[in-house]
Amino acid sequence: MKSDIILAGVGGQGILSIAATIGIAALENHLQLKQAEVHGMSQRGGAVQSHLRISEKEIASDLIPLGKANLIISVEPMESIRYLPWLSESGWLVTNTTPFVNIPDYPDMKELFAEIEKLPNHILINSDEIARQVKSPRSSNIVMLGAASPFLDLSYDSLQNGIKKIFERKGEKVVQLNLEALKAGREFALDHTPVGSK
Repeated sequence: MKSDIILAGVGGQGILSIAATIGIAALENHLQLKQAEVHGMSQRGGAVQSHLRISEKEIASDLIPLGKANLIISVEPMESIRYLPWLSESGWLVTNTTPFVNIPDYPDMKELFAEIEKLPNHILINSDEIARQVKSPRSSNIVMLGAASPFLDLSYDSLQNGIKKIFERKGEKVVQLNLEALKAGREFALDHTPVGSK
C-alpha cells in the first residue's frame, strides 16, 4: 500500500485538520507516514499546500515527485489547478467549487471548471453548501475529506476515529457535526462516481 496525497487550498480553510485526520488514520493502521511542511499558514488567505505520503514500507522523501500523486484534495478550485502537474494519470482530483477570490485577476469560473473536467478522474463538490446543509458551515474541509475518502487506502472507520480524536476537546456536539460532514461528503462522492462502496 502506498498513497501520495497533495492537500491544497488557502490559509484558514482547514488543511491542517484534514492532514491530522488522515495522519491519525494512517498511524491507527500501523502505516508509515511523512508530511512535508504546510506552507502559507501564516498568511490567512495565502496559498497553502502539503504533501502527505503513506506507505506500508519506509518512505525516503517527504516530497511527492511530479506525476506521482494518487490524490489531490483541494478546498479551493483555483489551487487545485496549480498542483495538476503532480497528479498521476490514474490519480483523482477532488476539489471544492467555492472560490476564495483573493487576487484581482482570479480566473473565470467556467474556464476553471472546464480545465478540471478534462481530467478522467475528478469530483467537483460544493462543500460549503453541503456543510451548511448538515448545519455545520465551518466543516467544509471535513466534507472535502469525506468526498476524498473513497480514494484513500484507509478505512472509513479509521477516518471517523481521526475526527473524534481531533475534535474531542471541543465537545461531543462538534465531533458529531464533523462526523456528519464527513459522511455527507463521502455520500456525494459515491453518488457521483463509479467507485462503488469501499
